[in-house]
Amino acid sequence: MGEAAEAVFREAVSDDLAMFTRLHDRELDTEIAVALKASRFPEGLGLRLTRDDSAAALAAMAKAVAEFPDEPDPAWMAEMAADYADVYLTHGCRATPAESPWLDPDRLVRQEPMFKVREWYRRHGLAMADWRNRSDDHLVPELQFVTHLIASGEEGSLVEAARFLDSHPLNWVGSFAKVVDKHCRTPFYAALAVLTADYLEELRDILTSLAGVPRPVPAEPAVMACASKKKGQAPKCAAAHA
Repeated sequence: MGEAAEAVFREAVSDDLAMFTRLHDRELDTEIAVALKASRFPEGLGLRLTRDDSAAALAAMAKAVAEFPDEPDPAWMAEMAADYADVYLTHGCRATPAESPWLDPDRLVRQEPMFKVREWYRRHGLAMADWRNRSDDHLVPELQFVTHLIASGEEGSLVEAARFLDSHPLNWVGSFAKVVDKHCRTPFYAALAVLTADYLEELRDILTSLAGVPRPVPAEPAVMACASKKKGQAPKCAAAHA
């Protein structure tokens, strides 16, 4: 890929990731809901997704957005806000939007994965403004960090993006998406979780050739991580989220 084509790729992916980040970051407001429907999201994504599962996720999102009201009323906005809260704030969907609970044997927040993510940020001169409010390994800052690497244009930044995806988001976002898809109440947030996971997978596939970094051998899914318990007790598994 030449420099001009790489610059186009970086810009397109950065724009896509910025949109995904906005949608995970906070609940819909009227302006963004109207804009999504007007643009027939996800029709405008810059990265062309080609996998069969990605096609299904794109179709699910397109259907969910097409069903948005032309003029969202307070009742509809409240329904969407409640589902957002269930997914991202209250654990109502039984899925935590942060890495540690998916990988920690006891499903605790702010564990070793968070500190490893924090080291990635520090190496690139970044830090969370308030990690107590939102942990470093939350989905939103992880997406923001991938966006930063892709957008930077610096030598080696695509290699770093590939390795960060392997080390962190791709170890848990797919599991998060499956649980959200099963338990959330609105088609939009189900589609958002699944499409985000599929997008990151396809982005990583492209980086395999573009950055020259092969994908590692797949590890066991995060939802199968179990802690050893005392004799006579059942193991405590992250699969309990499902």
